[in-house]
Amino acid sequence: MKTEAGTLGFSAFMALLIGVVGIIATLASNSQAILLDGLFNLVYFVVALVTLKVSRLASQPDSEAYPFGYSYFESLVNLCKGLLILGVSIFALVDAVAALLTGGREIAAGLAVLYAGFATLACSLTAWVMHVSQRHVASPLIAADKLNWVVNSAISAGVLAAFCLMLALEALGSTRLVPYVDSILVIAVVLLCLGVPVRIAGQALGELTNKTPPVAVAEPVRQAVARGLEGVTTEAVRVRIVRPGRLLYVLVHVVTSDDAALGLSEQDRLRARVDDEIRRHYAPVVCDIVFTRDTRWAEPSCGLLVKTSD
Repeated sequence: MKTEAGTLGFSAFMALLIGVVGIIATLASNSQAILLDGLFNLVYFVVALVTLKVSRLASQPDSEAYPFGYSYFESLVNLCKGLLILGVSIFALVDAVAALLTGGREIAAGLAVLYAGFATLACSLTAWVMHVSQRHVASPLIAADKLNWVVNSAISAGVLAAFCLMLALEALGSTRLVPYVDSILVIAVVLLCLGVPVRIAGQALGELTNKTPPVAVAEPVRQAVARGLEGVTTEAVRVRIVRPGRLLYVLVHVVTSDDAALGLSEQDRLRARVDDEIRRHYAPVVCDIVFTRDTRWAEPSCGLLVKTSD
């Protein structure tokens, strides 16, 4: 798929399909591992509907109501997505521990194997579609979805292997261990994958709180600003970078020396040059460049007090 909306729509449909099949399979098999997978996908479907709306908003320009655009909605969606997945995981972990301490849980292993096989194929297909789509669309929403489906594929494959082991134990007559397999499986899956929602939520929280993006993003931008300002005599250059969602916002304060008289036309030429240099590394980008002779406008400030020059 070559559009963001189409890719996210396919992701939402697959989450709904797997979630509904998972709930039905849970009623038939009594497996909490399948219930976890079903709830996980239903939660993801609900978030995916919001994600589709946000993907449309993120491509729109700023407005009177949102003067800095809608990119922060992407970070907000990813934060909610990570927290919801984390909540479902913790709920499943507590329930699995309780079941383990009370003698385990009997499940219909045959039906569980069928569901796990279906879920593994469906999740792998969706992850592949997300991967192919990234060749055509640069979207943090699709990137987060791809990570989710890759993890979901690994979880489903692990569940399938565990249920096959359960069938093997039943065939060998080792039925005493069978009731514990489902709970142990849930605990293992949650503990192994708990870092994924934490990482998604942590990155989104950093974006919402205007944290500087990773060095891999920020450093090439700083170098691009330096190249764009080559030939200009400066006393200081302050570069501030934030990345809400897919949008990179760069604010540059250029403190010129007293003998560097830059007219408006020259300032605009330099702005265009810096903007062009940055876009060689990252897009979309909003680049604001302020030229001044007073260092107070470039210094760090909480916005309440500005030190005035004598």
